Amino acid sequence: MKLVTELEYLVIGAGPAGLQLGYYLEKAHRNYIILEAGDSPGTFFKDFPRHKKLISINKVYTGYDDPEINLRWDWNSLLSDSEKMQFKNYSKQYFPHTDDLVRYLSDFATQFNLKVKYGCKVVKITKNDKFLVVDSNNNTYVANRIIVATGFTQPYIPAIPGIELAENYTEVSTNPEDFINQKVLIIGKGNSGFETADSLIETAAQIHIVSEHPISMAWKTKYVGNLRAVNNNFLDTYQLKSQNAILDASIKKIEHKNGLFSVSFSYSHANGEEETLIYDRVIVCTGFRFDSSIFDESCQPDLTINNRFPCQTSEWESTNVKDLYFAGVLTHMRDFKKKQSGFIHGFRYNVRALHQILEHKYHNQELPYQILASTPEQLVETIIKRVNQSSGLWQQTGFLCDLITISEEDKIAKYYQELPKDYIHESHLGECNHYYTVSLEFGYEVDKMPDPFAINRVHKDDTHNASQSAFIHPIIRRFSGNTLIAEHHVIEDLASEWLEDVHILPLLHFFNSQLSPKNREIQPYSYLMV
Repeated sequence: MKLVTELEYLVIGAGPAGLQLGYYLEKAHRNYIILEAGDSPGTFFKDFPRHKKLISINKVYTGYDDPEINLRWDWNSLLSDSEKMQFKNYSKQYFPHTDDLVRYLSDFATQFNLKVKYGCKVVKITKNDKFLVVDSNNNTYVANRIIVATGFTQPYIPAIPGIELAENYTEVSTNPEDFINQKVLIIGKGNSGFETADSLIETAAQIHIVSEHPISMAWKTKYVGNLRAVNNNFLDTYQLKSQNAILDASIKKIEHKNGLFSVSFSYSHANGEEETLIYDRVIVCTGFRFDSSIFDESCQPDLTINNRFPCQTSEWESTNVKDLYFAGVLTHMRDFKKKQSGFIHGFRYNVRALHQILEHKYHNQELPYQILASTPEQLVETIIKRVNQSSGLWQQTGFLCDLITISEEDKIAKYYQELPKDYIHESHLGECNHYYTVSLEFGYEVDKMPDPFAINRVHKDDTHNASQSAFIHPIIRRFSGNTLIAEHHVIEDLASEWLEDVHILPLLHFFNSQLSPKNREIQPYSYLMV
């Protein structure tokens, strides 16, 4: 063994999440190293998406000068105190090229002198009291804690007989000329499937896209991992009779005969109809999964969601391996296909919260908070400022929230910013008898969402029905322990600027009521909607 290094923190992966955590560990002067298998940061984005266009937006011109607000429409920047390290300085394109993100990540690591070791692929992790990690250069690291920020490194292959005969998104040709006049089947209705299909519209004779379930559109679900408009040109070619089709069906088997693929389907919405169709090419676009093979039996993390994610607590710690944490897309297990933890503009805030939790848990640092007078006026002023400015609440709707704890003895409030909602309720913070959460949320549950372009909205002045707001709006909830006591909705606003009397005065009334002597000691069963 060439070298033995002892560390407080070993971060695996120098992608966006690993660098973001490295930024905070560096600022805190912790003993850490980031191990990266590639020769530079952001290795994943050198290859993916395959057609080199990101679907994370980069809105440079917003009409605002506040850098915090502008992060609401900047989905690629990492969090830092440097104006220089804003992604708008690397690209003006709304959907940037992947090369620009790779260049940005490399400069981020350099700008903040992050301790990254390149060309060091982790090959084995064991654990006794501490973790023992061996890299591809036979170097050994002894670490108190590990944070895995590798992202997904292996394709997810569903259990379909014969699927090994098909090509995979990770390796299929991106040259449309290779598909001239061919019949192509794409398995998977996510963005990678439609990205592939869109690239073949001009050359393929026929394209079918299949999965068991109907398409989920991001503009309806508000989940950016569902099909995005930037990838959905293919839908026109289906609905306007251009030889292509979208199939809701399960695949019973795939066979390869005489140079062609024979695929047997069972349709989901056709009264049990089954059919076999013939294709020249079959391409699997079913996403990626976590690779846990580097862990031996002493610290093998439990997996979930078709074994694609490691199981995690609300602190992003493995549920069965103490001191093993996760960052980045792997934390999407906590809000899978609901919120944005699988994407830079979501997990950058998760990483900041994770660092605060680690500082509190292992270094006796208090979670950051601001002390306020527990008066209705002071609380309302602070909340209104936060909901109009915070990018973390905006990006991680209902997943991250601000927390206000009320001290009855000292007549003060502690205001915490952007903590995971589940962490609040499961940690010591949730033991408080009088606290509030502040979040930004949409009004409809996904399965109850009508046509998103034809929603009946509440009148902008109808504060009594503010809870019926369909678009993003602030929600303030009062809890005693984990029991919900009262809830207040600030009515939605077209520009998402909650600055008028119609937004402020009802909130002030809510806090006047909740902080009145009769309601300060309100019993948990006395639920109020205000």
